[in-house]
Amino acid sequence: MNSKTLIETGFTEWFPLKTLTHSNLPSDKGAVIIIMDKELSGKPESDILYIGRTKKPVKRILGGYLAGYGGKNSKKVNQMLFDKGYIDRVAISWILTDKPRIMQEELLAKFKEDHGGLPIWNTKKKLTVKPKVTPAFKPKKAPALKTKTAAPKAAAAPVTKPSTKPKNASKKPAVKAAVKAETPAKTELPSKEATAAEASEKAKPSGSEITT
Repeated sequence: MNSKTLIETGFTEWFPLKTLTHSNLPSDKGAVIIIMDKELSGKPESDILYIGRTKKPVKRILGGYLAGYGGKNSKKVNQMLFDKGYIDRVAISWILTDKPRIMQEELLAKFKEDHGGLPIWNTKKKLTVKPKVTPAFKPKKAPALKTKTAAPKAAAAPVTKPSTKPKNASKKPAVKAAVKAETPAKTELPSKEATAAEASEKAKPSGSEITT
């Protein structure tokens, strides 16, 4: 089985995948898709790289094979096309059918019978997962701690506590002092005994008045 025998069984002409446009593709209907390597045409080994199937050819070919969306098989074909450099050397053909699964299985069985194995892109080779291109890792900067810088201390003004006394409170002590100054000092009154003694002294006759 090769690209020539497939054309003889009803597949469309081969379109270079790199220049394929939407107008070249069939309407959304079940189809079997063949991808071949143009560089292997006419050689003893088969030029068939992949035998696939789909119910939406436009979405599978443009969105899956060329854009890389879809399941594992679509991503695998996309990787082979662009990472392995096959995009410049492959062509694609298809055939519309109401039973794409059955037709695909029959073609794969025929290919295996003729060549002793499946097409190279149909083998269950694990897809190499491409690492996502991300910008260089930049550790997040921790928020800068606010450090208090010792500013030169200005001479603190004396703190004056607000007086809780009324405005005229300071005048009261002066008034009291003035009142104390004006009031005469109290003189001690003689006691009753002292006055009695003074009276008896006055009653006594003086020495000059005594006669013998």
